[in-house]
Amino acid sequence: MNSTITRAFNFNAGPSALPLEVLEKAQQELINYNNAGMSIMEMSHRSKDYDEVHNEAIARLKALYAIPDNYEVLFLQGGASLQFTMVPMNFLKEGQRASYVLTGSWSEKALKEALLFGKTAEAASSKENKYRNIPTLNEIQFDQTDAYVHITSNNTIYGTQWKEFPHTGEVPLVADMSSDILSKPVDISKFGLIYAGAQKNLGPSGVTVVIIRKDLLEKANKNIPTMLKYTTHADSNSLYNTPPTFGIYMLGEVLKWVEAQGGLEGIEKNNEAKAKLIYDVIDQSNGFYKGHAELSSRSLMNITFRVADEELEKQFLVEAKEAGFVGLNGHRSVGGCRASTYNAVPVEACQALTNFMIEFQKKHQ
Repeated sequence: MNSTITRAFNFNAGPSALPLEVLEKAQQELINYNNAGMSIMEMSHRSKDYDEVHNEAIARLKALYAIPDNYEVLFLQGGASLQFTMVPMNFLKEGQRASYVLTGSWSEKALKEALLFGKTAEAASSKENKYRNIPTLNEIQFDQTDAYVHITSNNTIYGTQWKEFPHTGEVPLVADMSSDILSKPVDISKFGLIYAGAQKNLGPSGVTVVIIRKDLLEKANKNIPTMLKYTTHADSNSLYNTPPTFGIYMLGEVLKWVEAQGGLEGIEKNNEAKAKLIYDVIDQSNGFYKGHAELSSRSLMNITFRVADEELEKQFLVEAKEAGFVGLNGHRSVGGCRASTYNAVPVEACQALTNFMIEFQKKHQ
């Protein structure tokens, strides 16, 4: 890599930081992949070279998560937002109900889409508490006749994350894991369907991963548009139409990088250490910095906080930007500050931010 290039401290909420090693490899292979004389972006998605990239990415994801054989891994497009529609379109049938646990803006949007297709219910909600917490498991109410129970595993805007997932028995548990997929080990067998946009931990924007139990595919609604059927993509190994080939190539390289970090166990340990650095500064600031999420629900991916004085907060964000920190503004809907510490954000960036926060407090307290 060119030593004169200075990398920003990237805390963007998404698209977010990618591993430097992955970017460098992509740079090396960009115009001549596998001595083919062309970029992976220029290749047919039916070619042998791309076929290997595609299938290897699926195999690596299955291996990292120990995904059981009765699940399919799909590479789709449209982000999590399209999944808000596809889930109820495929599985919310006439006479059934879908239950949603509300923990933030994205779960609200998912519920809004489901309302277009059938009956819904709020299984639990932390909205009255300004989404500062994840509901406890015993607060979650649903019927065994429900089509599915939907959760959002990590909430980027409010900085909360599920620490334990509900047991839903025969009712499929559906999870939007867009912002914490690949950040820790997860027992896939607890879920009927998992979906995630790639642009936080999996790769660049443009790819959506779906992990779906095969028996659900068999039960899915058949009378919907072809491209919106999960079976269309499962039956064609996600090659029914041209997939986002470069994004899938990048996703495969990110998976290799995760393996090199010690797999999901190593990634989780690293994520815990990074988040602790910043949360410790907040907790030891005597109220100068105030976290949004309750302690029991704090996210390892999105650390949300306010500076006690509104004018100081504005100054904090200005000075942070000048110091090379990118993406620390809170979501436009809530304001404040947010540090997104996804997998590829290095420990050094988090240490630099903690040092900056400590020095800023010393100057302005």
